Amino acid sequence: MIVYIKGILAEKEPTRAVVEAAGVGYEMLIPLSTYDSLPKTGAEVKLLAYHCVREDDEILFGFHTPGERELFSRLTAVSGVGPKIALAILSGGSIGEISLAIASGNAKRLSSIKGVGKKTAEKICIELKDKVNAIEALAATQSKGGKGAASPVLRDAILALGALGFNEETANKMVSAALSANPEAKDVESVVRIALKGAK
Repeated sequence: MIVYIKGILAEKEPTRAVVEAAGVGYEMLIPLSTYDSLPKTGAEVKLLAYHCVREDDEILFGFHTPGERELFSRLTAVSGVGPKIALAILSGGSIGEISLAIASGNAKRLSSIKGVGKKTAEKICIELKDKVNAIEALAATQSKGGKGAASPVLRDAILALGALGFNEETANKMVSAALSANPEAKDVESVVRIALKGAK
Protein backbone atom coordinates (compact mmCIF):
# COMPACT_ATOMS: atom_id res chain seq x y z
CA MET A 1 0.00 0.00 0.00
CA ILE A 2 1.33 3.44 -0.96
CA VAL A 3 0.83 5.88 1.93
CA TYR A 4 2.53 8.94 0.47
CA ILE A 5 4.92 10.03 -2.26
CA LYS A 6 7.68 12.54 -1.58
CA GLY A 7 9.80 13.94 -4.38
CA ILE A 8 10.08 16.72 -6.95
CA LEU A 9 6.93 18.23 -8.41
CA ALA A 10 7.50 17.65 -12.14
CA GLU A 11 4.09 18.76 -13.43
CA LYS A 12 0.94 20.26 -12.01
CA GLU A 13 -2.54 20.99 -13.30
CA PRO A 14 -5.81 21.67 -11.43
CA THR A 15 -6.76 17.98 -11.65
CA ARG A 16 -3.41 16.20 -11.61
CA ALA A 17 0.19 16.32 -10.44
CA VAL A 18 3.29 14.34 -11.37
CA VAL A 19 5.78 13.70 -8.58
CA GLU A 20 9.22 12.35 -9.46
CA ALA A 21 10.61 10.10 -6.77
CA ALA A 22 13.74 7.92 -7.18
CA GLY A 23 13.69 8.47 -10.92
CA VAL A 24 10.05 7.44 -11.35
CA GLY A 25 7.27 9.87 -12.25
CA TYR A 26 4.02 9.19 -10.38
CA GLU A 27 0.85 10.71 -11.81
CA MET A 28 -1.68 11.55 -9.10
CA LEU A 29 -5.21 12.83 -9.58
CA ILE A 30 -5.88 15.64 -7.09
CA PRO A 31 -8.73 17.89 -5.85
CA LEU A 32 -8.55 21.66 -6.33
CA SER A 33 -7.77 22.20 -2.65
CA THR A 34 -4.60 20.16 -3.05
CA TYR A 35 -3.68 21.96 -6.28
CA ASP A 36 -3.93 25.30 -4.44
CA SER A 37 -1.42 24.02 -1.87
CA LEU A 38 1.19 22.77 -4.33
CA PRO A 39 4.57 24.54 -4.53
CA LYS A 40 6.14 25.68 -7.79
CA THR A 41 7.17 23.06 -10.33
CA GLY A 42 10.67 21.80 -9.49
CA ALA A 43 10.19 22.12 -5.74
CA GLU A 44 10.02 19.23 -3.28
CA VAL A 45 6.52 18.06 -2.41
CA LYS A 46 4.88 15.36 -0.30
CA LEU A 47 1.40 14.13 -1.21
CA LEU A 48 -0.64 11.63 0.77
CA ALA A 49 -1.77 8.83 -1.48
CA TYR A 50 -4.86 6.74 -2.06
CA HIS A 51 -4.09 3.79 -4.34
CA CYS A 52 -7.13 2.61 -6.29
CA VAL A 53 -6.67 -0.80 -7.95
CA ARG A 54 -9.21 -2.10 -10.43
CA GLU A 55 -9.29 -5.13 -12.69
CA ASP A 56 -8.18 -3.12 -15.70
CA ASP A 57 -6.53 -0.05 -14.18
CA GLU A 58 -4.54 1.46 -11.31
CA ILE A 59 -4.98 5.08 -10.26
CA LEU A 60 -3.15 7.14 -7.66
CA PHE A 61 -4.97 9.99 -5.94
CA GLY A 62 -3.00 12.63 -4.08
CA PHE A 63 -3.98 14.84 -1.14
CA HIS A 64 -2.37 17.69 0.76
CA THR A 65 -4.01 16.92 4.13
CA PRO A 66 -5.16 13.80 6.04
CA GLY A 67 -8.65 15.36 6.21
CA GLU A 68 -8.94 15.41 2.42
CA ARG A 69 -7.88 11.79 2.13
CA GLU A 70 -10.16 10.68 4.96
CA LEU A 71 -13.23 12.35 3.46
CA PHE A 72 -12.32 10.93 0.03
CA SER A 73 -12.10 7.44 1.55
CA ARG A 74 -15.49 7.83 3.24
CA LEU A 75 -17.13 9.12 0.08
CA THR A 76 -15.85 6.19 -2.00
CA ALA A 77 -17.28 3.79 0.60
CA VAL A 78 -20.78 4.97 -0.34
CA SER A 79 -22.33 2.67 -2.94
CA GLY A 80 -22.51 4.36 -6.31
CA VAL A 81 -19.78 6.89 -5.51
CA GLY A 82 -16.62 6.19 -7.46
CA PRO A 83 -13.21 7.84 -6.96
CA LYS A 84 -13.79 10.43 -9.68
CA ILE A 85 -17.14 11.54 -8.21
CA ALA A 86 -15.52 11.73 -4.76
CA LEU A 87 -12.73 13.86 -6.24
CA ALA A 88 -15.30 16.15 -7.88
CA ILE A 89 -17.04 16.59 -4.51
CA LEU A 90 -13.76 17.51 -2.81
CA SER A 91 -13.11 20.02 -5.58
CA GLY A 92 -16.58 21.49 -5.11
CA GLY A 93 -15.88 23.09 -1.74
CA SER A 94 -13.67 23.08 1.35
CA ILE A 95 -13.55 20.06 3.65
CA GLY A 96 -15.56 22.05 6.21
CA GLU A 97 -18.24 23.01 3.70
CA ILE A 98 -18.67 19.49 2.34
CA SER A 99 -18.67 17.95 5.83
CA LEU A 100 -21.22 20.50 6.99
CA ALA A 101 -23.48 19.76 4.03
CA ILE A 102 -23.32 16.04 4.84
CA ALA A 103 -23.84 16.50 8.59
CA SER A 104 -26.84 18.80 8.07
CA GLY A 105 -28.36 16.64 5.33
CA ASN A 106 -27.98 19.39 2.73
CA ALA A 107 -28.21 17.17 -0.36
CA LYS A 108 -29.00 20.24 -2.46
CA ARG A 109 -25.51 21.64 -1.76
CA LEU A 110 -23.87 18.39 -2.83
CA SER A 111 -26.02 17.99 -5.94
CA SER A 112 -24.96 21.49 -7.04
CA ILE A 113 -21.52 19.99 -7.74
CA LYS A 114 -21.07 18.93 -11.36
CA GLY A 115 -21.39 15.17 -11.75
CA VAL A 116 -23.31 14.61 -8.50
CA GLY A 117 -26.96 13.71 -8.98
CA LYS A 118 -29.77 14.31 -6.51
CA LYS A 119 -30.11 10.64 -5.52
CA THR A 120 -26.36 10.25 -5.06
CA ALA A 121 -26.24 13.39 -2.90
CA GLU A 122 -29.10 12.12 -0.74
CA LYS A 123 -27.43 8.72 -0.35
CA ILE A 124 -24.16 10.38 0.73
CA CYS A 125 -25.97 12.43 3.37
CA ILE A 126 -27.84 9.39 4.71
CA GLU A 127 -24.84 7.07 4.85
CA LEU A 128 -22.25 9.55 6.13
CA LYS A 129 -24.15 11.96 8.36
CA ASP A 130 -23.14 10.01 11.48
CA LYS A 131 -19.53 9.70 10.32
CA VAL A 132 -18.67 13.40 10.05
CA ASN A 133 -18.33 15.71 13.02
CA ALA A 134 -20.81 18.54 12.53
CA ILE A 135 -19.26 20.68 15.26
CA GLU A 136 -15.78 20.46 13.70
CA ALA A 137 -17.28 21.13 10.27
CA LEU A 138 -19.05 24.22 11.55
CA ALA A 139 -15.87 25.39 13.27
CA ALA A 140 -13.89 24.91 10.06
CA THR A 141 -16.32 26.93 7.97
CA GLN A 142 -17.17 29.63 10.49
CA SER A 143 -13.74 30.17 12.07
CA LYS A 144 -11.79 30.36 8.82
CA GLY A 145 -9.62 33.43 8.90
CA GLY A 146 -10.42 34.01 12.56
CA LYS A 147 -13.98 35.11 11.94
CA GLY A 148 -17.21 33.73 13.29
CA ALA A 149 -17.94 31.48 16.24
CA ALA A 150 -15.29 29.26 17.78
CA SER A 151 -15.74 25.53 18.29
CA PRO A 152 -16.70 25.69 22.02
CA VAL A 153 -19.48 28.17 21.19
CA LEU A 154 -20.83 25.87 18.48
CA ARG A 155 -20.71 22.86 20.78
CA ASP A 156 -22.43 24.72 23.61
CA ALA A 157 -25.10 26.11 21.28
CA ILE A 158 -25.93 22.60 20.05
CA LEU A 159 -25.99 21.31 23.65
CA ALA A 160 -28.26 24.20 24.68
CA LEU A 161 -30.72 23.36 21.91
CA GLY A 162 -30.55 19.73 23.02
CA ALA A 163 -31.53 20.83 26.53
CA LEU A 164 -34.53 22.58 24.99
CA GLY A 165 -35.72 19.29 23.53
CA PHE A 166 -34.20 19.27 20.05
CA ASN A 167 -32.36 16.11 18.95
CA GLU A 168 -28.72 16.38 17.90
CA GLU A 169 -29.39 16.23 14.17
CA THR A 170 -32.01 18.99 14.35
CA ALA A 171 -29.78 21.09 16.63
CA ASN A 172 -26.89 20.74 14.15
CA LYS A 173 -29.10 21.91 11.30
CA MET A 174 -30.45 24.84 13.34
CA VAL A 175 -26.99 26.04 14.36
CA SER A 176 -25.74 25.60 10.80
CA ALA A 177 -28.61 27.71 9.43
CA ALA A 178 -28.12 30.34 12.14
CA LEU A 179 -24.43 30.75 11.40
CA SER A 180 -24.95 30.71 7.63
CA ALA A 181 -27.35 33.64 8.01
CA ASN A 182 -25.32 35.40 10.72
CA PRO A 183 -21.62 34.42 10.45
CA GLU A 184 -20.57 37.13 12.91
CA ALA A 185 -22.49 35.59 15.85
CA LYS A 186 -19.83 34.83 18.46
CA ASP A 187 -21.58 33.85 21.69
CA VAL A 188 -23.85 30.96 22.64
CA GLU A 189 -26.84 33.15 23.51
CA SER A 190 -26.80 34.89 20.12
CA VAL A 191 -26.43 31.66 18.16
CA VAL A 192 -29.25 29.94 20.10
CA ARG A 193 -31.54 32.96 19.78
CA ILE A 194 -30.98 33.16 16.01
CA ALA A 195 -31.44 29.40 15.66
CA LEU A 196 -34.75 29.45 17.56
CA LYS A 197 -35.99 32.41 15.58
CA GLY A 198 -35.22 30.63 12.30
CA ALA A 199 -37.02 27.48 13.48
CA LYS A 200 -40.35 29.30 13.86
